Amino acid sequence: MFKNHPKGLLAAALSNMGERFGYYIMNAVLVLFLTSKFGIPDEKSALIYSFFYFGIYVLSLVGGIIADHTQNYKGTIQSGLITMALGYVCLAIPITATAMNQSWLLPFTCLALFMIAFGNGLFKGNLQAMVGQLYDNFEAEEAKKGPEAAKAAQGKRDSGFQIFYVFINIGGLIAPFIAPLLRSWWLKAHDFIYNASLPALCHQYIADPSAMSAEQMQNLNDLAAASVLSGQPVADMGVFAADYLKIFNEGIHYSFFASVAAMLLSLCIFLATKKILPTPAKKEAKAAAGYTEEEKVAMAKEIKQRMYALFAVLGICIFFWLSFHQNGQSLSFFARDFVNTSKIAPEVWQAVNPFFVIVLTPVIMAIFGALSKKGKEVSTPRKIAIGMGITGLAYLFLMCLSISAGYPSGTEFRAMPVAEAEAMKVGPWALILTYFFLTVAELFISPLGLSFVSKVAPKNLQGLCQGLWLGATALGNLFIFVGPIMYNAWPIWKCWAVFLVICLIAMSVMLGMVTWLEKITKN
Repeated sequence: MFKNHPKGLLAAALSNMGERFGYYIMNAVLVLFLTSKFGIPDEKSALIYSFFYFGIYVLSLVGGIIADHTQNYKGTIQSGLITMALGYVCLAIPITATAMNQSWLLPFTCLALFMIAFGNGLFKGNLQAMVGQLYDNFEAEEAKKGPEAAKAAQGKRDSGFQIFYVFINIGGLIAPFIAPLLRSWWLKAHDFIYNASLPALCHQYIADPSAMSAEQMQNLNDLAAASVLSGQPVADMGVFAADYLKIFNEGIHYSFFASVAAMLLSLCIFLATKKILPTPAKKEAKAAAGYTEEEKVAMAKEIKQRMYALFAVLGICIFFWLSFHQNGQSLSFFARDFVNTSKIAPEVWQAVNPFFVIVLTPVIMAIFGALSKKGKEVSTPRKIAIGMGITGLAYLFLMCLSISAGYPSGTEFRAMPVAEAEAMKVGPWALILTYFFLTVAELFISPLGLSFVSKVAPKNLQGLCQGLWLGATALGNLFIFVGPIMYNAWPIWKCWAVFLVICLIAMSVMLGMVTWLEKITKN
């Protein structure tokens, strides 16, 4: 896999894999954890999640500026890993939320999330900038061997970023299993069984039993009776609700220690291998000394055109991430509510996406490679346009499924009697097919977007430009909370229809710019 690629690619990929493993443990459970721990509505947890995701990516722009200004990429990356580890330590403290402490405990949790986001901002974009510089150096060395070697080297960048992306998803594949397994183990150790619908009902009962409808009380009694492992009857519903919530959330808290361990592992890998990784800004400073004034003017014009192209692609990718990152929002709620998860927890379904990334990446690389050998190479901008169309297919499928099944809004569905709701739930195949489409789209956009940025970015601004890519992702993530709002307010097919329209518009605009973008990247 790493044959004919720069030596430092494996080191960078392994460093990122450990960090992503720790991150995806938390990410798999976050929006559901916030609702189960604090009893807040889906919409409020989705809003916190959106700002957290926005922070992760927009702070990558800050991290890129810091690294470019100090020319200390490696030190910035190390600081990011340590900051993230401290954030996960804060999340791992198993404090039970009560009416007395929620006024400071929820802000404390948000502070921990900010630490993770800021640490990620110091880490993520700068490591990607190093990978881009690896290929700049690799292409320069191969160019010395002749035109054919130079052309072959230039064709390695897209596949290199795809390989880098696979290692991200190896961590993402394993991580979603950790929190549910620890939570289920902790529940069983205290004579309970996992049920995704029970925490919300427990919070409602603790807040005000008299405000619950007869159907909600019946659902709570039925689920509580089925959730006691020994089969003992529930004598006091108030005691049961408090105990279940305490144990349920403690199991999730303990899983965050695995995230701490993963951050430290990633730090050790990076420290052991950082000598073979380049420092982009320092290399550019040396190269710039030989430029004439005429060359500098020509370079400034070219850089201006390239930056226009970069911002055009970033604008399109905002809409991709708005749609794709519903996997942690409305799609997580869909898995919780409308999919039969009696045997597999809703969070685990997020492992389907990285599984498909790992399996499908070699296939897509082989297809692109075969087309390239036949002289029919698909440009990066065109791949991104195709990816937007494939994203739309995922939401077209969900829209058709929801219409045919007659699904109401999420709020109406959760209020239905347990037996009636269970009869309407769809099998896991629906999530698998949805994530198949989303993953193929992701492979056409995310790693190739990183490759595109590394192609057009000025070498002394590699960290900043990778930060701009992540900043565009941040803008998309800032608005992902609209998914759960639509999901709970409308028949859910309308929610999926909105994302379908967004994807089709973005694809059309991207196709309209393809010729111009191809011309820019060939210069």
